[in-house]
Amino acid sequence: MSEEWTILMITAASIGFLHTLLGPDHYIPFIMMAKVRKWSLSRTCLITVLCGVGHVGSSVLLGIIGIALGIAVTKLEIVETFRGNLAAWALIAFGFVYFVWGLRRARRLKPHEHPHIHPDGASHVHVHNHMSDHLHIHDAEDSSNITPWILFVIFVLGPCEPLIPILMYPAAKESVTGLIAVTAVFGSVTILTMLGIVVASSWGLHLISMKPLERYSHALAGGAIFLCGLAIEYLGL
Repeated sequence: MSEEWTILMITAASIGFLHTLLGPDHYIPFIMMAKVRKWSLSRTCLITVLCGVGHVGSSVLLGIIGIALGIAVTKLEIVETFRGNLAAWALIAFGFVYFVWGLRRARRLKPHEHPHIHPDGASHVHVHNHMSDHLHIHDAEDSSNITPWILFVIFVLGPCEPLIPILMYPAAKESVTGLIAVTAVFGSVTILTMLGIVVASSWGLHLISMKPLERYSHALAGGAIFLCGLAIEYLGL
């Protein structure tokens, strides 16, 4: 391998790592959803990897189409920017809706006391909340089933901004083999970095008790994702 290719491979790995590390949208949604939805570690890893593949794969596909058709890189950057804005707003919308849902759920879970007086004069206080066990189970199951798909769609929409102009186009000028190698390195490092941060953070969160805030855990997760989306859109993270 020539010195130029070695530099390009190192660049691909470095950009993949930093691009993921500095983009909280690559891991915060999975960390928060895994915590509040009580996903197993294997399920969390599977969802993270699938979303990572969708995230990288969509940009790879666009880049291959652009290279094959001879489309100028500047035009593809416009498409990637549009996709980035769309993904950020989708994340904002998802976080906000989940936050509102979490607040409503927390209110339904707030315990209430009601006195009960029996015909014989005996009385007792009955404590309950407005979310019955039946409602709670189905509510959780429905949301748990759809959440991974929402995240997957958002990540497919989200572009890997540096991949096409910095890595794919320069590599394609040299050889198809180089293009495949650079793309594979970037994609692998991106997905492994996502997975490493999610696993480490999920393990760390298991050591923290959220008992005092358990009723608001879903609202907090939605709020974190909402703020993450805002940071991506307005701070360019």
